[in-house]
Amino acid sequence: MLTIEEKNLTPQQIVAELDKYIVGQKSAKRSVSIALRNRWRRLNSEEEIRDEIIPNNILLIGPTGVGKTEIARRLAKLAHAPFMKVEASKFTEVGYVGRDVESMIRDLTDIAISMVKKEMQDRVKEKAAHKAEERILDILIPPVKKTGAGFNTSSNANDFDPQKASNSELNERTRERFREKLRNEELEEREIEIEVKASKGSPMMQVFGPQGMEEMGINLQDMLGNLGKGGKKTKRKLPISEAREILTEEEAEKLIDHEAAVQEALERVQTQGIVFIDEIDKIAESSTGSGGKGGPDVSRQGVQRDLLPIVEGSAVNTKHGIVKTDHILFIGSGAFHVSKPSDLIPELQGRFPIRVELSSLTEEDFIDILSIPKNALTKQYIAMLKTEGVHIEFKEDAIREVARIAAEVNSSVENIGARRLHTIMSSLFDELLFAVPDDINSGEITIDKAYVDKQLADIVKDKDLSHYIL
Repeated sequence: MLTIEEKNLTPQQIVAELDKYIVGQKSAKRSVSIALRNRWRRLNSEEEIRDEIIPNNILLIGPTGVGKTEIARRLAKLAHAPFMKVEASKFTEVGYVGRDVESMIRDLTDIAISMVKKEMQDRVKEKAAHKAEERILDILIPPVKKTGAGFNTSSNANDFDPQKASNSELNERTRERFREKLRNEELEEREIEIEVKASKGSPMMQVFGPQGMEEMGINLQDMLGNLGKGGKKTKRKLPISEAREILTEEEAEKLIDHEAAVQEALERVQTQGIVFIDEIDKIAESSTGSGGKGGPDVSRQGVQRDLLPIVEGSAVNTKHGIVKTDHILFIGSGAFHVSKPSDLIPELQGRFPIRVELSSLTEEDFIDILSIPKNALTKQYIAMLKTEGVHIEFKEDAIREVARIAAEVNSSVENIGARRLHTIMSSLFDELLFAVPDDINSGEITIDKAYVDKQLADIVKDKDLSHYIL
């Protein structure tokens, strides 16, 4: 089995990486960085104690739009770990129509297999490219059977006599000339006809029902898909530049060991998998009101009870094999503005021992969010308009004013955190994005406080209008 690759990042390095994309929330970053490093520590600990070290699952508590999901998503990228984001409200108790909680582990396994296969294909890319080149040459200059002594590769080019050469020798020399042209990218636009695997046209099938039926649905889909197997191919005429990519991918697929990929993926899921369970507060029964007795929410506590064995460690049957969830890291997340963490069943509370409260974002945080991260909204708009030949420059007073308006609307209407910046920036650039490139196709535009005030005046004045801003 191939070894599991993982970046050997220290907790402080992990926090430094998260700081590039997420503003504030130091305690949350600190907790997840320790949790991630603990995976490495467990894998490198003595074998006799390794299986006894269980992950400390984390519960992120905070209002919407403060960075809970982004922290988990960036964490998975750093670890190169199989990562799955699910919403707890999508699941139903066994016996109700809907998805059962085990499906999250099946989906995680599928993600891991795709990830491992992609890595394996990258390792054999050079060999696959060479095989693809041979296939293109076979189409351009079909090979002929060698006769007699065949082609003497060691003979001097000056001694070559086309009159005396055999067909195989002429063919080989022509192929070599075309190989050189291919490598020099002189034939990129030339069209060739290639045979490619027919795209999977079979519709997706999902079976909702009692426990086990969903897995049966997956297997049924595989069986139906296998009926068309046997290499059904279709012919397509493509430029060599496109054909090379398709053929290289096909050859890489043939070169990898699919069984080894599945085994490595299962190992990676069990030792490095991360499941992010969002909206976990939606399955908590509020201590106020009816307490969840009767009505449409009758299965809430049932979902918690179904979730419990997955989180505390059990064996889940997938179409690729058994997956043990003992060492998968679970990160729960919820706003908990209606219910409280203590409204979860006690057993589930105990499975999320680390609780981190994320703070609401302030005006100063919004200024940092618009300025510091690599993917800051200001940088996104600059990059988009640059493609049209228009160069945008943000003045500091403009950024401060956008942050102030976002904070004001959040406090007076509904606090949706940093997501408010998306709608404010969308309103700010609405006129400009519509005018480019028809009315404005080049030049430099400075976004200052006066421009912000002009574009967003209605939002600030009309509180009723601001209700329509998500």
